[in-house]
Amino acid sequence: MANLFAKKSMDVLKAEAAAEGADTLERVLGPVQLTALGIGAVIGAGIFVLSGLGAQTAGPSLMLSFVLSGLGCAFAGLCYAEFAAMIPLAGSAYTYAYATLGELIAWIIGWDLTLEYAMGASTVSSGWSNHFVEFLNIFGIHFPLWLAYDHWTGLKQATDTVARHMAVAANPSLVPGTPAFGAALDAIKASPTPELISQAHALLHAPTIGGVEIGFNLPAFIIALLVTWVLVVGIKESAKFNASIVALKVGVVLFVLALGSHYVNKANWGTDWATFAPAGFGGIGLAAGLIFFSYIGFDAVSTTAQEAKNPQRDLPIGIIVSLSICTLLYIGVAAVLTGMVPWREVNIEAPIARAFLDHNLGWAANIITVGALAGLTSVMLVMLLGQSRVLYAMAADGLLPKKFFGEIHPKFRTPWKATILAGFLAAIVGSVTPIDDIGKMVNIGTLLAFVIVCISIIVLRYKDPTRDRPFRTPFVPLVPILGILFNGYMMYKLGIWNWVRLIVWLIIGLVVYFSYSRKNSRVQIRESLGSGE
Repeated sequence: MANLFAKKSMDVLKAEAAAEGADTLERVLGPVQLTALGIGAVIGAGIFVLSGLGAQTAGPSLMLSFVLSGLGCAFAGLCYAEFAAMIPLAGSAYTYAYATLGELIAWIIGWDLTLEYAMGASTVSSGWSNHFVEFLNIFGIHFPLWLAYDHWTGLKQATDTVARHMAVAANPSLVPGTPAFGAALDAIKASPTPELISQAHALLHAPTIGGVEIGFNLPAFIIALLVTWVLVVGIKESAKFNASIVALKVGVVLFVLALGSHYVNKANWGTDWATFAPAGFGGIGLAAGLIFFSYIGFDAVSTTAQEAKNPQRDLPIGIIVSLSICTLLYIGVAAVLTGMVPWREVNIEAPIARAFLDHNLGWAANIITVGALAGLTSVMLVMLLGQSRVLYAMAADGLLPKKFFGEIHPKFRTPWKATILAGFLAAIVGSVTPIDDIGKMVNIGTLLAFVIVCISIIVLRYKDPTRDRPFRTPFVPLVPILGILFNGYMMYKLGIWNWVRLIVWLIIGLVVYFSYSRKNSRVQIRESLGSGE
């Protein structure tokens, strides 16, 4: 069992990082591009999609949920920065765990990162579709609900629409966005009548197979495939595409803060702790776990280490600067959102755009919708970029078939087969699965990766204290211990069913490891030949 924890030495990792050739990735990214990749991945789902789910859980104290999530990421981010500067290879937390905790833990992390990145892209593609449907509505184009959502989300959307009409029909004086309207809406949905159910199914108008209604999120499927194509044609082109989108969506976020602040009603934040945090500290912690997905993009920066021009200097800059900027923007938007709309009335699918519509600011909602489309596109791009690089790193170590996952396109210099597989998987899952279920799975997987990276920093400082570190995590072991505690707490708050999903996913991964990866591992082969590392 000892060789299950065989490690790749730092010297071997450094030699691999220095290697060049047709079968290696191209170093073309500088600090600005790396920071833009971080912002590109982070700003999007959290603001434009998951802030609605978080507000329904924490109420106005959503602001503190973003602070809690941000602190957990900050502690983990400082650990990531040390590793990224010291081990400038693709693979992120997978590679770091291989160097410190051994192959089995590295495999678990690599398998876990697949859950983070591929399923993360699926979540975002679903959110992108919601905003695309809103965008089409601007021009009077109404997309069929059964082709705009998975079946469960489409039926919920149809039910909400019918319930809103019923609430207004029963009391024409009700104004959408007010507490009275929310209470009436909740009452109707709490006891759905046969009329409500019948009208919802009629509005959904979904085809059936064997008497079962079906739904397929076509926009989510198409956008995932388009982003995959962009990634296949080259990292330099992908980075340029991402940078232009980042400039647009940051401008839109600043627009939201500037205009939305004029429509904030401080009473919506509550008058005491009970109204500010209706679910108490437990609600703040649960919302932090749910919206944690908002932050996971910063660690994707570390997966591009093998494509950075000066990784020792530029990777810590990209990770820390992008995380700092995004945290400040998130807190500001959470304050504006919960100030503009009573927290019970915050829309889950498109919370920011709907908040402005509730204030009769349709033109502003249109701008926000365009910004959300751009923002979510860049998030998908970086998620799928990170996924393909992790698969590439695992294939290079023999844990996955190298002829497929490790093959570099002769012209584009990208791991094109791995990229296409990851993109197609994200497209399928995003088109048939409810967004909140995918998001929760992604969160717990990412939190586990963060915890292991924090543990790895402590281990490496103890075992190899004299190793040259271009960037050093400050206050070790305090910072990584805080990272373990904060991220572990958010894992705990996600509930038993998400733990069950994670355990099932990891069991599947262990079956793959013991049936294929262990037998083909380059490290295991070297050890069996007696050469060691």
